[in-house]
Amino acid sequence: MLNLLSTLVRGAAARAAEDFQDQHAFLILEQQLRDAAAALDDSRRTLARAIAQESADAKAQGALAARIADLEARAVAALAGGREDLAAEAAEAIAEMEEEAQGLEATRVACAREVASLRRAVRQGSRQLAELERGQRIARAAEAVRRLRARRGQGLGSPAALAEAQATLRRLREAQAADAAADEALSIIESAAPESLCERLEEAGFGPRTRPSAGTVMERLREKARTAPAGAA
Repeated sequence: MLNLLSTLVRGAAARAAEDFQDQHAFLILEQQLRDAAAALDDSRRTLARAIAQESADAKAQGALAARIADLEARAVAALAGGREDLAAEAAEAIAEMEEEAQGLEATRVACAREVASLRRAVRQGSRQLAELERGQRIARAAEAVRRLRARRGQGLGSPAALAEAQATLRRLREAQAADAAADEALSIIESAAPESLCERLEEAGFGPRTRPSAGTVMERLREKARTAPAGAA
């Protein structure tokens, strides 16, 4: 019985963990991608340091080889000049520098192997990270489609609700069109009325004016001024 209960508890815990992971899959994936991107950045920085070290070792090796060649030439000249003591000192220094050069060469070879390995790792990591990011985008799009399908038949996303909304919009547009047509017809009727026609003819200068204007008022004032007595003020 105890074994059965223990198995049941472990099974429930495993199921709960799986459900939790499924519910927060995108959040977990985002964090995993951030961790992977951070690790890839660390690898890139390590590669950059290794390349810089390889370049520095190559420069040091070249400079040491130049020093060895210069010292050998001077030692040969010392031997030719009968200064074997100086040549012996030079030979001892050359031996030490050659030993140092061998150490630099071994370091350079090891560094070159490390750089090559890091380059492969960075290329592979970059490719895998890009694939994971593409997969994340595709999964998000698929999840959005799945949720849209799951909501089908509910709320405004249902075909019935959409059809009702379209019918309402159609009725509103028809009512607006009817109002616009009525306004246009009324405008035509009003413009065809006798009063309106007379006003338009009057404004065009045909027939006597029926409404006062600034010009007629001014003429009237001038006429009054001419006929007024001379002493009026």
